Amino acid sequence: MQKTRYALVAYVKSALGEFVENLRRELHPELPHLAAHLTLLPPRLLPGSEDSALQILENVCGREDPFEVELGSVETFVPITPTVYIRADQGAARMCDLHRRLNAEGTLLFTEEWPYIPHMTIVKMNGEQAAQNAFRVARERWSQYHGTRRIQLERLSFVREDAQNCWVDLAPVRLGRTLVSH
Repeated sequence: MQKTRYALVAYVKSALGEFVENLRRELHPELPHLAAHLTLLPPRLLPGSEDSALQILENVCGREDPFEVELGSVETFVPITPTVYIRADQGAARMCDLHRRLNAEGTLLFTEEWPYIPHMTIVKMNGEQAAQNAFRVARERWSQYHGTRRIQLERLSFVREDAQNCWVDLAPVRLGRTLVSH
């Protein structure tokens, strides 16, 4: 039986996100649909409860002001993994800092398989050659994309993997505290 994994992501619901989703479908049409997103905490097992993880997320993220991320060039993690992605440039240091603070807290503490690199995954292919081919196509398509490459990070989503490549949203997590006066 597969153990349940959790992650923290920022969905990209814009023309930029739509571009990435369409490119993913073009490069690997047999993959299930995954919403375009930036990952703040890569998939991990939780030694504690979902509720305790959510409390930590709300505490740490509530003290972090929203910030902007600008995407840079298309890259690949080959030969480590056959993944093609768009690197985060501006805002990457803030993503790394938030990742570091979250990954150091109780239930969220996890020894990750690879170093954290802020990025937006385009596609994970079945092998190195397929990834190299996808990388060439993605780089060409990205050079032709003329929309904004900026993403405002304000609302994150705590998600759980219910089946392979099938993630469900558990709770929204906002950056910064909103003070409401009545």
